[in-house]
Amino acid sequence: MKISENYSLKNHNTFGLEISSRWFCSVTHKEELQQLLGNIHFKNTPKLILGGGSNILFTKDFDGLVIQNRIEKIQIISEDSESVTISAGGGMNWHEFVLYTIEQNYGGLENLSLIPGCLGAAPIQNIGAYGVEIKNVFHSLSAIDLVDGSHKTFDAIACKFGYRDSIFKQEVKNKYAIVDVTFRLKKNSELNTSYGAIEEELKKMHIEYPTIRDVSNAVIAIRQSKLPDPKIIGNAGSFFKNPEVSKETFAFLKEEYPTLIGYSASDKMKLAAGWLIEQCGWKGKRIGNCGMHEKQALVLVNYGDATGNELLEHAKKIQESVKQKFGVYLEMEVNII
Repeated sequence: MKISENYSLKNHNTFGLEISSRWFCSVTHKEELQQLLGNIHFKNTPKLILGGGSNILFTKDFDGLVIQNRIEKIQIISEDSESVTISAGGGMNWHEFVLYTIEQNYGGLENLSLIPGCLGAAPIQNIGAYGVEIKNVFHSLSAIDLVDGSHKTFDAIACKFGYRDSIFKQEVKNKYAIVDVTFRLKKNSELNTSYGAIEEELKKMHIEYPTIRDVSNAVIAIRQSKLPDPKIIGNAGSFFKNPEVSKETFAFLKEEYPTLIGYSASDKMKLAAGWLIEQCGWKGKRIGNCGMHEKQALVLVNYGDATGNELLEHAKKIQESVKQKFGVYLEMEVNII
């Protein structure tokens, strides 16, 4: 187990920011992580668990220990003729895991194809796309306490899932490292193609009776058509959450802005944050090295050598602009360090 000092994190955050950590260590199994946490030298040191670095914005160097989760494993816990319970390491690449489940004909994750990041971050964010969220197929997860190295299991209720939210973003934020996640997937899955542009994309592909692989391919095509590749231009995907408002507020806004886009979310309405940002004139607008992407207004991009603080200030300007025009506050989805 190698521990590096004054380690550059430029290749470990998808904004491509040139920042560093006081110490850095990559772990490949649970016992290695527990050994590291038991090192008396780091007992009182701030710690940060880092996966793919795709949902984080660094505004300064991290004066502590960055632990890169590289725990990668896949294990079938149980299965029958209808479903399978499968566990995977928190350090696995999320999209690679989704493709693995599709190859095995396990349905449930196909709508979540091509989401960047590692598997351990999926339940933290309760990641979702095209009508599906992690909580729909989640069984449980195993986590290690960053203070004493003890092991704890969280089921779906304990995770307190919400819209792009969980207990790991609230009361136990930065207190655990997720070492593996278990899902319950179906062998004869009912496809969810009604959300977004999936059905339209399937028609373009001339597919009348789609499989889970077809749905995955359609989602991949859609995402690639409108989302920038972080390997080419620095970004962290969608930077803001879609805000939720009361149905009364939605009706009021709809009357004033007839083209307002919204979706029913239980007793509330979820507004399309990208539409709100675009109406305020930010889509494709660049200020210095910061801007919102030309094809997707939700994506904040680093066009060159922007600092984390410059990107954060740009995001705050957008929040202020949307609040002033629509009276709606946009919450940042990305973790700010």
